[in-house]
Amino acid sequence: MKASDGTDEAKRRAGESAAQQVESGMVVGLGTGSTAAHAIRALGEKVTAGMEIHGVPTSYQSRSLAREVGIPLCTLEEARPDIAIDGADQLRLDGALVKGGGAAHAREKIVDTSATRCLIVADDTKLTDTLDHPVPVELLPDAISTVERAIRKRDGDPTLRTARRKDGPVVTDNGNLVFDCAFGPIETPKSLATSLSAIPGIVEHGIFTDVATEIHIGSSDDVTIHSV
Repeated sequence: MKASDGTDEAKRRAGESAAQQVESGMVVGLGTGSTAAHAIRALGEKVTAGMEIHGVPTSYQSRSLAREVGIPLCTLEEARPDIAIDGADQLRLDGALVKGGGAAHAREKIVDTSATRCLIVADDTKLTDTLDHPVPVELLPDAISTVERAIRKRDGDPTLRTARRKDGPVVTDNGNLVFDCAFGPIETPKSLATSLSAIPGIVEHGIFTDVATEIHIGSSDDVTIHSV
């Protein structure tokens, strides 16, 4: 697929396409990021028009936007999502993807894997044959040195994510820190995912495999839907 020039338009198309899959009575996992935000706004319009749904937010950002557009919220303790709609920083058509640009990947993975269906939305610039995006890793603050050594042993190059407009590192909604870990081309995402999950101190990493059931790829003038 040729990458589009109108990235924001492509994101909007992808998000709205996924929102069309939501029916009245459903519980919807609300992902984090600019493309998922388009889906949340589209769902808000459906609620305004009379559709009855509940959303399970994955971050402060998605919770705030959902409240702004009038989507009633609930928790995973109250209901299992019928559909989760979430974005990606980079993805393959087989459903392997990297998330965590918004530092919400731990909660996103919990909600996405809890859902009966997980719809990934992205513009066509995020599509690739081989993942090579730095992998976000959420870690406990006391585990910085331990996690750094373990990632380097796995041929990764971890960089502590620093905050913008504030001194110091990014702090997640869970009160943890984030490493962005460059591994180069990731030929076997599932193997790397398993290896990262075994490191003490890591709360969650941004490699998602066997989670997506459908991918909505937007361009400036179209959307293509791929079943996984």
